[in-house]
Amino acid sequence: MNNLSTFVKRLRDIMRQDAGINGDAQRIEQIAWMLFLKVYDQKEEEWEFLDEGYRSIIPQEFRWRNWAADDPRGKVLTGGALLDFVNNRLFPALKGLEVTPETPIRKAIVKTTFEDANNYMKDGVLLRQVANVIDGVNLEDRGESRAFAEIYESILKELQSAGSAGEFYTPRAVTDFVAEMMHPKLGERMADFACGTGGFLTSWLKALPPTESTEDRKDYNDAVYGIEKKQFPFMLCVTNLLLHGLDNPRVYHENSLLHNVLDYTEKDRFDAILMNPPYGGSEKEDVKNYFPPDLASSETADLFMSVIMYRLKSTGRAAVILPDGFLFGSDNIKVNIKKKLLNEFDLHTVIRLPGSVFSPYTSIATNILFFDAGHPTEKTYFYRLDMPEGYKHFSKTKPMQLEHFDPVKKWWNNREPISIDGFDKSRCFSRKELEEDLGYNLDQCGYPHEEDEILPPMELMQRYQKERAIKNEEISSILEEIAKKLEGE
Repeated sequence: MNNLSTFVKRLRDIMRQDAGINGDAQRIEQIAWMLFLKVYDQKEEEWEFLDEGYRSIIPQEFRWRNWAADDPRGKVLTGGALLDFVNNRLFPALKGLEVTPETPIRKAIVKTTFEDANNYMKDGVLLRQVANVIDGVNLEDRGESRAFAEIYESILKELQSAGSAGEFYTPRAVTDFVAEMMHPKLGERMADFACGTGGFLTSWLKALPPTESTEDRKDYNDAVYGIEKKQFPFMLCVTNLLLHGLDNPRVYHENSLLHNVLDYTEKDRFDAILMNPPYGGSEKEDVKNYFPPDLASSETADLFMSVIMYRLKSTGRAAVILPDGFLFGSDNIKVNIKKKLLNEFDLHTVIRLPGSVFSPYTSIATNILFFDAGHPTEKTYFYRLDMPEGYKHFSKTKPMQLEHFDPVKKWWNNREPISIDGFDKSRCFSRKELEEDLGYNLDQCGYPHEEDEILPPMELMQRYQKERAIKNEEISSILEEIAKKLEGE
């Protein structure tokens, strides 16, 4: 493809003509499954070259090269024949692939990826045009392959404005900053138990030192581990990791919360955990059975915090994005989680993020908590990252950039206290202060001068719904505690 920068625009322009594509979310999902097959087919060419005995799990007629690849002689499926092939043969075949526990990961991911995928296009001629554009990407060219990985990133960014799909995407400025601060090393294993499209996983891979030997290459391939509950982001994540050179993406389509946290052993633990857990939502009531009673919250972010603490090695380190509600939450469960965090882990840094970092998906204020396993907290440093000069808030057209974290990086190594107009921007608290004086309220060095924003109606509704969900969960937790006490009387 001569101009990768026009790739997304060309696909968008074609799909807008198709009556079956209803909105950005469906358009991105359509592109996603087709891109997966193209990228996977290119990977298989590499595996076949390196291993003469390699056999694809995909039957020959359903491999990208045999039905989707462009043919200059015009001998390709198109129109009604292509639609019939995709809907009635391709999808049933890929959804029905036989997979056993012995099936290698790089083969099993094909079936998992297509379990809930859909073909939304209804015009076979337009579908052929989309396939031709995608097929034009030459992933054998290293330069073009790296460039295409960036183009894929631009597709993922569009998730932020694609309705509820935005919940799967963490801005790359955030994931890149966190990975940089965690100083990844080859030989370590990093995990994300709600990995979405794989942002933290790929940022970790990009921050690793160069691979210079066969052993380094093995360590790189084993460096990341992900779990994603929802099929669509799982598909995006697998493709993302294939584009970043992983032969065996260790990403699993399941629910991280459906496992008793007390059953985890050393082999289930990781050197590093980087996460942006889902928040503002809740799981089924029986999910609480997988957690000790004092940690059995109704709020997903709380549950993931417990999973992280149980799955971190004794020498491990973690960075987790959590909403303000976790910092100031005073119900018994949240306090118990914070007690465990402060007494069994070293919560050394809390970075307060501006409220619009995740805009336009949500404007709920979030924070990055950095903590290490192995010893209790002695002191915690808080730092408030203010909006950069010239920005009132971040948006789709003016998103957060990695350089906006420069003030944090400058502060990181000296950690001097900072006060502006009588309000703390940076301050250190001892564990005693956080526990006894502040009652486990980690809502420190917050934003004192936030102005009310006039938001577009849809964004205002999304913000209200998210904030209401968080408040509802807090109220539910308090009512549960009251009910338990009344039952005990």
